[in-house]
This record gives sequence, structure tokens and C-alpha cells, in this order.
Amino acid sequence: MKARTAKILRNTKETQISLEINLDGKGEYDVQTGIPFFDHMLSLFSKHSLVDLRVKATGDIDVDYHHTVEDTGLALGMAFKKALSDKAGINRYGFFILPMDETLVRTAIDFGGRPFLVYDLGANEGRVRDFNVSLCREFFQAFANEAGANLHIRLEYGDEPHHVAEAAFKSFARAVMAAVAENPRLRGAIPSTKGSI
Repeated sequence: MKARTAKILRNTKETQISLEINLDGKGEYDVQTGIPFFDHMLSLFSKHSLVDLRVKATGDIDVDYHHTVEDTGLALGMAFKKALSDKAGINRYGFFILPMDETLVRTAIDFGGRPFLVYDLGANEGRVRDFNVSLCREFFQAFANEAGANLHIRLEYGDEPHHVAEAAFKSFARAVMAAVAENPRLRGAIPSTKGSI
């Protein structure tokens, strides 16, 4: 079986990122972005998607967290696109509804090569310590753009900012796990009537 791994090095004047994934991992992670709450979200993603993830990011977090969060999303999307290669044999689609206390978040994803984000976590501009959860949108938009994924994330209900963000990352993780799983019934075929994605 071909290894579905990727390593991305992305350096700009604002951020320097080294990121590695193994789609067929065990959910092992080493995440260091300098933003504790974001590290927590990425660690949750790895654990619940079973994607091994190593991230080392430095950036201008003394100015704002925006660049580091967005650029990490870009790097992760690039890594998924590389690791999935021609996408032969994968389910392609994934869907999950995740409860967390008073919160329920629904996520659906298609790795069909057409990037699009539909994102609705309500009017949630709350903060977890100094992290504005509205930055999660920038991460998911960047991921969708670079991975070539059609990604829909919707808050059904809930209001505590930590729970909303955590449920979003966990439901995203489970939807991704389903979508990238190799389906033995496909026998390595491209999951599209076009013959390519």
C-alpha cells in the first residue's frame, strides 16, 4: 500500500511553517504554533481524524494570531492535497454531526477538487482567553482552498465559544476521517464518473 504522507515547508515574511501528516496514522500529534488554544484545536483534529500531525509554526503573533492560523490552514490543505494524490480509492465524501455539551455542529466535506466553504457558527465572536474564535473561519477557508475541498460547517445550536470551536474541529476531524478512508469496494478506482478529480 502506498504511503499517504506529506511534508510541507511554507515560509513567508509573516510565518514559517513546517507541517507533516500521515493520513493512515493513529492520531499522534506534536503541535507547536505559539497559540495555546489553536494548538489544542489542531491536537483534537489529529486525535479524532486519526491523522498523524506534526506542526512547528512561528509567526508574527505579537501583532495578531491571524497570519499563523490562516497559514497553518494553508499548509494543512496543501499537505492533504499532496497526500491524497489522485484520490484513487477514497470515499471522497465525509459527514459528521458532533455534540459537545449544549453545542451541536454539523460538518460535511467533499475532496472533489472544487474548493468552497460554507461556514456558519452563528454570530460567535467570543474569545477563549485571547483567541477570537472567529479566526477558525480563516483556518477552514484556507484549508478548503488548498486541499480543493468543498467544506460545510454549521452550528445547529450552542453558545459557549470553547464548545463551539471544539465541536467544529472535532466534527471536521470525523468528516475528514470518513472522506479520506480507502474503500476496498472501489479497488483503487477514482470516485468520480469523470475518471479524474
